[in-house]
Amino acid sequence: SLLLNADAAPSTLSLLGSLSSISFTDLNPDLTPFQRRYIGWVKRCDELERKLRFFGGECDKFNLAVSRASGSALRSQCNAPYQPNVLDTLEAELEGYESQLRELNSFSSKLTTEYNEKVELQEVLLKGREFYEIDAPRLMTSSVSERLTSKASGGRADSLLDDDRANLPMSMMADGGALDRDMRFSSVTGVVDSSEKARFERMLFRSTRGNCYVRFAGIEQDIVDPETNCKVKKHVFIIFFKSKSIESKVKKICDAFSAHRYSIPSVDDPQAFQSMLSANAQELNDSHTVLVKNQDTRFRMCQMLANCIEEWTWKVVKEKAIYHSLNMFKSDVSGMLRGEGWIISSQLASARAAVADAHSSMDLSMPSLLQPAPQPWPSPPTHFETNSFTYAYQEFVNTYGVPRYREANPALFTAATFPFLFGVMYGDIGHGTCLLLAGLFLIWSHNPDSKYDEMTGGLYSAKYMITAMGFFAIYAGFIYNDFFSLGLNLFTSRYYYEGEDEGAEAVEGGTVATLTSEYGSSESIYPVGMDPAWHVSSNELLFFNSFKMKLSVVLGIIQMFGGTCLKGSNALYFGEKLDFFFEFLPMVAFAGSLFIYMIILIVMKWSINWNSRMLSASCCQFGGLCHTINGEGTEWGSSQYEGEWAQQCDSAADDNGNTYCTPWGHSCAANDEDGNFLYSNQISIDGVAGSVQYSTVDLCPLDYGGSGDGCQPPNLITLLINIALQPGNVDEPLYAGQPAVQNLLLFIAFASVPILLLAKPYLLSKQHESSHATHSAADDDDHDHDEEHGFGEILIHQAIETIEFVLGMVSNTASYLRLWALSLAHSKLAGVFWEKAMLSTINMNFFAAFIGFGVFAVVTTGVLLMMDVLECFLHALRLHWVEFQNKFYKADGVRFVPFSFATILGEATIG
Repeated sequence: SLLLNADAAPSTLSLLGSLSSISFTDLNPDLTPFQRRYIGWVKRCDELERKLRFFGGECDKFNLAVSRASGSALRSQCNAPYQPNVLDTLEAELEGYESQLRELNSFSSKLTTEYNEKVELQEVLLKGREFYEIDAPRLMTSSVSERLTSKASGGRADSLLDDDRANLPMSMMADGGALDRDMRFSSVTGVVDSSEKARFERMLFRSTRGNCYVRFAGIEQDIVDPETNCKVKKHVFIIFFKSKSIESKVKKICDAFSAHRYSIPSVDDPQAFQSMLSANAQELNDSHTVLVKNQDTRFRMCQMLANCIEEWTWKVVKEKAIYHSLNMFKSDVSGMLRGEGWIISSQLASARAAVADAHSSMDLSMPSLLQPAPQPWPSPPTHFETNSFTYAYQEFVNTYGVPRYREANPALFTAATFPFLFGVMYGDIGHGTCLLLAGLFLIWSHNPDSKYDEMTGGLYSAKYMITAMGFFAIYAGFIYNDFFSLGLNLFTSRYYYEGEDEGAEAVEGGTVATLTSEYGSSESIYPVGMDPAWHVSSNELLFFNSFKMKLSVVLGIIQMFGGTCLKGSNALYFGEKLDFFFEFLPMVAFAGSLFIYMIILIVMKWSINWNSRMLSASCCQFGGLCHTINGEGTEWGSSQYEGEWAQQCDSAADDNGNTYCTPWGHSCAANDEDGNFLYSNQISIDGVAGSVQYSTVDLCPLDYGGSGDGCQPPNLITLLINIALQPGNVDEPLYAGQPAVQNLLLFIAFASVPILLLAKPYLLSKQHESSHATHSAADDDDHDHDEEHGFGEILIHQAIETIEFVLGMVSNTASYLRLWALSLAHSKLAGVFWEKAMLSTINMNFFAAFIGFGVFAVVTTGVLLMMDVLECFLHALRLHWVEFQNKFYKADGVRFVPFSFATILGEATIG
């Protein structure tokens, strides 16, 4: 609550506006804008803004840009001390400039009109003389011929425009003065817009029925329209006719087309014609001199105004913001103003000091106070301190919705996960480097004091985000080992293809790569990311699809579960016990029992040494070789088997005295009733098939159950589907007791759903009943109806939330597969561009390679560095808005909008 002395109120708000830490609420919502206390001051500011816009428009006429001050000048204006009479000073100053400029504009309009008339008259005189000298004699002789022909034939004369008859010599006009006077034509001369020329001529022809003759001549000099200040093209016209009625029609048509008519002397008086031409030329020169001086005066004045408009605008906008805010204050006591609002807690001491300074500088008896208002308060607005790095992420979150006051802010997590998920989809070392360089360029070229347009400003505000996106794209590119779709052999491949030393052509199709060192050893592991051998293998797509699909699911479930945990932290912070125990905990139980368990299974399958497990269920020659690992021999006692190799084998011996056992000692051979040696036909030994049947269950030492007994890698999709469709049935288990564990988890998942659906509505209804237990019996019926209605609404709301969460966990998990899909599309598109544009041309010739590189560069830039960046950007944004934030984010808060001169002046429209 802020209590101000009315005299000190403007200076106090001037100091508070420079702090940018307080937001006022309107205490006069019932008053119209014209009933507010300071509406007069606001109107004065509006009038000053109108004058400034007028000045800006005048500067635009001369293509003068309004001078822009630096950011330091803006900050100094925000912190400038309050000037009580600033409006009076600006009104007097701007009024003087406006009156001068309007007077000059009025003179300019008059001078331009006069100058245009002189120019048009000069052109009419020049072009008219040409018309008379060239066309008049031809018209006269033609008309005489027509008259003679008409009299001889007894018919009437044809139109004047039918001038293609034979001309008679001028001597025939001397047959008598009567004939000459009878055949003299009248004329109208003037100027018409070039755009109206065709319509003007057509109208004359139709109105006079062809009984006039029109000639046009273009004016080379552009005529400046004094109203629009635009240059227009015009044509001089001269119309010959011989009738008073036609003359009246012609003049009306000229007026309708805004054609300027000019009277010129007769061609029979050349002295008068020349005198008028000379006099008009002198007047034209004088008008041009005066007009140029007027324009020069206006230009110099606009130059001066262009240097001051921004500073004046800042002062006016600052004053207007002060009085607009004071209109939200209430005048409870004469001479005092009371305002309410919100202030940042850390700025309370600074605000109190500002109020005290403003009051002490004016030596007023009535004090001003700033103190917390008594509770209860309405829901406070939300404010977050941001910097250049976090601003873009906070704007992303605010676009979806502003967080509630004290609610967990998703922007904190978005700042880390958004560029990371983008990198997962866009992972490529080369393309990520281009994006990283673009972000670094934006950081390097950014000038905080400069003002940018909306698009450029948005790019600069996201400069750190773009840099982070490029960094994580490079990181994911190293994991995928993708450099413009090519694998990099940075640390030497751990696989070897037979014949690869002689070149890629020497490697036969279908050749199986072998490890260069023992499986499981540190030397067999590629240090960073994928081994480049996968990029040239025939099963590349199968391997990368499996890896990226599982990775997408793991990342998606972790992020969604993290969002669910944030829901619990919000419930604990706000003391919402029902939400914590009967929403958060059932959600955690459901998500953990099915989806976190899915991650555990994926990680377990990744971490288990399946070579060792499969070897444990394989029959080997005791002390010899096993032929089941990658089609190669494995020595008895090698480290391929993680268990302890058996020291003896109790199986039957073949003709050579060899015995066959599993690594842990299970017999793989026996003698039949006739004493013949037999061994399992499941294992191929020296290409001989026997009749003894040994299954994996018989040979596997783990005894986990199912058809594989734990020694065969399971199909995870089938395993996860069977959790719900075939409870207790695990065909290829990963660990002992897996069926029982999965049945327990399935029971927990199913049990959490009714708890999530019914527990909270039931307990809320009980709380509602207990809160109304003291009401009189007369009101019982009404209260019962309200309780039933309230319980029904709560139950419907909870059912919607339950369905949304349960089905959302499934659909959202599938939605995260876009990480895999976009990564695959990016990699394959880059590969297609490389193969079709570069590989197909690089071996032709230099010119073809140059063209191919150009095509490769253009499509890579247009598709992968622009379109695909935008696509991955939007998909990453969607994953945060829909899949992550809907697990906990209410997004119904109110943004804290402080009374800040820095924001107000920065957004002010200049000129």
